Amino acid sequence: MRGYHRRLLIFKRLLVYNKMGFRKVTHVLFDMDGLILNSEILYSMAIQNILSRYGKEYTFEFKQKLMGLQSHESAKMIISTHDLPLSVEEMMEESNKQFLELFPNSELMPGAKNLIEHFHKHNVPMALATMSSKFSYDLKTAKHQDLFDMLKIKTIGSSDPEVKRGKPYPDIFLITANRFPDKPKPEQCLVFEDAVNGVVAAKAAGMQVVMVPDPRVEKSATADATLVLSSLVDFKPELFGLPAFTT
Repeated sequence: MRGYHRRLLIFKRLLVYNKMGFRKVTHVLFDMDGLILNSEILYSMAIQNILSRYGKEYTFEFKQKLMGLQSHESAKMIISTHDLPLSVEEMMEESNKQFLELFPNSELMPGAKNLIEHFHKHNVPMALATMSSKFSYDLKTAKHQDLFDMLKIKTIGSSDPEVKRGKPYPDIFLITANRFPDKPKPEQCLVFEDAVNGVVAAKAAGMQVVMVPDPRVEKSATADATLVLSSLVDFKPELFGLPAFTT
């Protein structure tokens, strides 16, 4: 009877899937900061540490504009917005000093490990599409190498010569999808994101996107996401035609 009830539950979820218009996908692309890792919090600490020297505040409203940009784009915007007496190179150097101290403390976000391991177990093709630099990526993932090794394809946007523009442009998602051996079409890909810029980029790439936003993000700003969740723990793979979790 347990098997019957499980099949019935999956069937009901698929009815919801059909009603909501989610498309079946075959490949998944993950953002990293604020989605797999809690590194967005650490990034905010790092930038605030720098701005505090000049009596400036790093607000969440401004932070949202930076999320998904390339490293040099972020540095330039921070300098201009806060009128800092620094060059882009100096800002990046100061940031890296902060990152060196803070990023090794990155921890996994709820549900991330379980979801990635589930996809890996069922041979769902996965990729990482992050606008981090290679320097910061290595620091953030140092404690979690086994998990990130399951993401066979990795696009480290701020250090990748093919990625000319950060999010909200679709470049990183299109480039990453093209790196799968079977080169799936955009509509076959599902993106997991936490940032508004990332959602815009995924939609511009022609992909569906599951958003797990910071609770401070205005609800109206999440409207373009295919599905909005409070945590990856709540994700139901079968809604997008992916293997369901077993109980």
